[in-house]
Amino acid sequence: MLFDFSHMTPLVMFNFIVGGLFSVCFLYQVVFFLVGFFRGEVKVPPATRKHRYAFFIAAHNEESVIANLVHSIQDQDYPSELIDIFVVADACTDDTARVAREAGAIVYERNDLARKGKSWVMDYGFDRILNEYPGKYEAFIIFDADNLLSKNYVSVMNDVFDQGYLAITSYRNSKNFGSSWISAGYATWFLREARFLNNARMLCGTSCAVSGSGYLVSAKIIEGMHGWDFHTLTEDIQFSTFCAIHGVRIGYAPAEFFDEQPVTLAASWKQRMRWTKGFYQVFFTYGAHLVKSIAFFRRFAAYDLLMTIAPGMLLTLISVLVNVTFIIVGSLSHGFLATEAELSMCFGSMVMTLVSMYATFFVLGLLTTVIERSHIHCPSKLRIVTNLFTFPLFMFTYIPITVAALFLKVDWVPTPHDVSVTLDEVMEGAR
Repeated sequence: MLFDFSHMTPLVMFNFIVGGLFSVCFLYQVVFFLVGFFRGEVKVPPATRKHRYAFFIAAHNEESVIANLVHSIQDQDYPSELIDIFVVADACTDDTARVAREAGAIVYERNDLARKGKSWVMDYGFDRILNEYPGKYEAFIIFDADNLLSKNYVSVMNDVFDQGYLAITSYRNSKNFGSSWISAGYATWFLREARFLNNARMLCGTSCAVSGSGYLVSAKIIEGMHGWDFHTLTEDIQFSTFCAIHGVRIGYAPAEFFDEQPVTLAASWKQRMRWTKGFYQVFFTYGAHLVKSIAFFRRFAAYDLLMTIAPGMLLTLISVLVNVTFIIVGSLSHGFLATEAELSMCFGSMVMTLVSMYATFFVLGLLTTVIERSHIHCPSKLRIVTNLFTFPLFMFTYIPITVAALFLKVDWVPTPHDVSVTLDEVMEGAR
């Protein structure tokens, strides 16, 4: 027989089953990877006309980076008369509003300390734009203040929007890959997400998912909500989940933008704690609706989103809690509940699980780095090489975050941005 379960302890068998469930749940992502590898980047027909857009930027104390973003929008190879830039300076204590105005943006200042978070800033800003510029814009493109756009960003997005999509995500790259092993880990994950998830989803004809910033939402959706109605800690995933449940297909455009990543583990921990807590919020709010959408409407996008927000976190959480509890209680029982051999087998099982996870993330990071190497702008080749080995460790840090986020109270805290570089500096490999 292939596997001999007779010599396994119940906990080792449990770990084996959890590993099997992981494999089954995420097998479709292997298919996505193969599609993204063999079919390359999605090709979109040129647009029949140029649409009118409003850029929406939520900014909190971003005076050091906001002007670079506004200038990169103004420098698009797209008619400037069809683009307006809106910045909502939210509870700023610096000169964000002044710098944004001087750069050429339309600026709203908001000081609502009771409703903190990007989603409430979006609701406020969209409501004002709809009232002050009724019917002027066909879609809104959402960005964070630290972002930078490739020169053809709007043109590529316009090609996909012209196909009739109500929401579109884009290619998320990083402007500070070389700053630390943390920023390099983020960058690798987002490169993989763009090429081997959203790009593959588009090629397969299923819905994509928006993430953080760099996405477009049709004015029809914003007008229908009279603003923005998604207020969890991860409003982007909440919106994606809502679309999956209701059959709204999110498109993908290979339009590249650059995002600043946290440099320290402490800053990354805070950000990803918020993300993970937000995933829990979305799961407990929409989990049943996703299951119904899968069961009754056969929507693969709903399954995809369910796998995105649920199994990775929940299976990891259950596995960690069960294994740690067994080891602690078994060790304290002095052989009554667990023998030394059973504890050793448990340790061995956990080590093998971690080794297999490390190998999986190493291969994933290696393939992503090789295939997407033209998108990696880093002054240090050594950083690119060492990232292959530290990327799995970066992913491992999600394990304690997954556990902590379930039990700890997590509030929205803005991530500080201070990597002030231009698009040309990023392309030259600036830090």
